[in-house]
Amino acid sequence: MAERRPKVTMIGAGGVVFPLRLMGDLLSFPALRDATFALMDLDLGRAERTASAARDLAAHFGFPAEIAATTDQRAALDGTDYVIVTFQVGGIEAYAPDVTIPRRYGLDQTVGDTLGPGGVFRFLRSAPAYAAIARDMHELCPDALLVNYANPMAMNCWYLSELGIRAVGLCHSVQGTSRMLARQLDVPYDDVNFTCAGINHQAWFLTFARDGEDLYPRLREVMRRRHLREPVGAALARDTGDHSDADRGDSDYEGGRERVRTAIMDTFGYFQTESSHHASEYVPWFRKDPETVDRFIPQRWDYYEVCRAHDAAGATAALLDELKQDLKPSVEYGALILNAIETGAPTVIYGNVPNDGLIANLPAGCCVEVACLVDHNGIQPTTVGNLPLQCAAINQTNVNVQELAVRAALEESTAHIYQAIALDPLTGALLTLDQIHEMTDEMLAAESRWLPSWATA
Repeated sequence: MAERRPKVTMIGAGGVVFPLRLMGDLLSFPALRDATFALMDLDLGRAERTASAARDLAAHFGFPAEIAATTDQRAALDGTDYVIVTFQVGGIEAYAPDVTIPRRYGLDQTVGDTLGPGGVFRFLRSAPAYAAIARDMHELCPDALLVNYANPMAMNCWYLSELGIRAVGLCHSVQGTSRMLARQLDVPYDDVNFTCAGINHQAWFLTFARDGEDLYPRLREVMRRRHLREPVGAALARDTGDHSDADRGDSDYEGGRERVRTAIMDTFGYFQTESSHHASEYVPWFRKDPETVDRFIPQRWDYYEVCRAHDAAGATAALLDELKQDLKPSVEYGALILNAIETGAPTVIYGNVPNDGLIANLPAGCCVEVACLVDHNGIQPTTVGNLPLQCAAINQTNVNVQELAVRAALEESTAHIYQAIALDPLTGALLTLDQIHEMTDEMLAAESRWLPSWATA
């Protein structure tokens, strides 16, 4: 009997750097080196760029993986074991109005891919693509696991669960932030243990310890001194947007200036998982006016500008050369999951999954981020119980937006689009309801070619 070869399908494989980074991760594990990889993208040239680099990498090490590029989603999904989603519907062209239109109304999102008007519209553009994937999966690979890397993570994963797809959403914010906190305390990362739970980009480090010692008292003091009391230091290195490295050091994205997250911890008691730039978008306190923004985030990190500056060919070549010299997994969880399921070797990851009683004081069915055991039995989320009341309360303000956006797609309700954006904490802090309607109308018109027909009817 022929030995089973797992099939892995990547949808959105034409992205810059990240799909190749994932291919490097996957090929790092012996159990996946003979897999069949179907790299699907609407743009065959971009998919082939990733596939060609991945084939070059496999050949360099003599791995027998079969790697093909395609634009045929059904062929890519037929009989697959794993589906990895990395797309951004509409690319940088569609992303532009997510951030440029709100800025004209005084609503400045540094990223705009998770919550607020940018996050809601990115989800609305993505929903038809997810619905098509779900239909094809139910027919062609009903037992496959979908691994989602695309933002807005919580909305996308919540929608997939409503469509009956077994999915886990993956981010690098737990890995990156836990390493950053260890670095701030000058504690070896391997000595640290922690628990973390909440929602994506706003999960909370509930414990942070070393050998039974609670590190939180020292963490609070160190972060307050460095990021709230001491004057701003020299300029930091610019961050490129690739957060897969094990320890990239402090930059203008994470670690260098953490006034937002430290101020949140100072009031609410716990440190959260996403950078101060991201974190400032999800709450009403830090982006009220240019002076407040400059006080809390004196060196701007703008993801839209990072994306515009990407050199796809150059970045691919540079990463391929790096992987040929040192093929090892990054901090991303995706390949760890596939390896654990294929080999049975247990591992623990932080995944975004449906809240089936996992966090008792967040709504049932919403998407939560918790520790998960992975082995032959697949993804097994752990039960947290109640979050600290204040942490759940902040999460709930974000869950409100997510739920209305998901319901907008499920019920084809334009009213829920306006309601979701109106309930966004930052939007509500800055704009009137009339302004929100006007801004949303403008975004619907600007993005009509990428949106489902019901949204602009």
